[in-house]
Amino acid sequence: MRKSALGLMIAGTAVALLVSACSSSSDNNTPAAGSSSTPSTSTSTSGGAAGALDGKGAKVGIILPDTQSSQRWVTSDPDAMKAECTKVNLSCDIQNAQNDPAKMKTIAESMESNGIKVLMIVNLDSASGAAIEKEAQSKGITTIDYDRLTLGGGAALYVSYDNVAVGTAQGTALTKCPQVAGKAAVNYVDVNGAPTDNNATLFKQGYDGVLSKTAGWKKLDDQSIAKWDNGVAGTTFTAILRNHPNINAVMVANDGMANSVISALKNQKLNGKVAVSGQDATAQGLQNILTGDQCFSIYKPSSQEAVPAIDAIAQIVNGQTPTTKDTVKDTQTGKDVPAVLATPIPITKDNVAQPINDGYTPKAQVCTGAYAALCTAAGVK
Repeated sequence: MRKSALGLMIAGTAVALLVSACSSSSDNNTPAAGSSSTPSTSTSTSGGAAGALDGKGAKVGIILPDTQSSQRWVTSDPDAMKAECTKVNLSCDIQNAQNDPAKMKTIAESMESNGIKVLMIVNLDSASGAAIEKEAQSKGITTIDYDRLTLGGGAALYVSYDNVAVGTAQGTALTKCPQVAGKAAVNYVDVNGAPTDNNATLFKQGYDGVLSKTAGWKKLDDQSIAKWDNGVAGTTFTAILRNHPNINAVMVANDGMANSVISALKNQKLNGKVAVSGQDATAQGLQNILTGDQCFSIYKPSSQEAVPAIDAIAQIVNGQTPTTKDTVKDTQTGKDVPAVLATPIPITKDNVAQPINDGYTPKAQVCTGAYAALCTAAGVK
């Protein structure tokens, strides 16, 4: 049933391709983060396919969520997408919504007017994302969810990491941090991602599933941070710390918010004494791991999402059905969405060099100043 449903959506795309010709891509035009204009973290890319897949220059719209929550949306993912679009001969227009649902809608409508065959988004929230997807579908455009499932959106495919597994890895790693390992009693708090982000819900499901069953661990507070806002995370945790100065561990959903938590701990001279989690293997997060202020991060190589997503699009525009092994339940519609799910990699001091040596997190951003010697000692090449 999963393949037939996806096949029907793709068949519609194939018909659309027969009645409309593909056109060439536009030039690159990447504004700086925070630009008030409609931004592109990268723009249209096309070229001859080097391998078996050939998207035949079909136009594809890709909208990333913001430039604030993680560096991955600025460089890692768009760069990986651009490279694969070129390889499989797709004309990919990659833009960033700058954390603004209205801007995402405007970008999507512009892409649709420009003749895209597939629209892939990282939603800012399911409600706005679903509206965007349904409008695109009404125009015969196939929609794909990237990284975050859009509840109620009806996407033909979902490409992401296994986000419950991400949370499970976070929870498991937190229990092994040197600040808490072997303790009979541990007081901890949750600092979760945005309540409107289905990924944040899945991360929490994973780490709560571990921590709630860990003997001696007691949760003192649990806060979700709107829009994954790092500043709000800092002020929220400062208030938590004021009420609970006996905290031993902080389950933080990503590196950006973790850095704000660490700043609050530094103000109380508690950094390095309290176990702090993270996610995304950002330059700042890896620096905090090198100094011992952050216990771990979660590495999700962009290529493990971007490559299968773009390859699937190349298949879709040719009327083919991408192979999927997994499904993810859309809890709003009750339907199973065909999914391609990658496996996350926990990063601690022991393997902190991996995302740098892989080229995911730029060495020039991590191994600066006093961090240079720490990088060398950690095995950074």
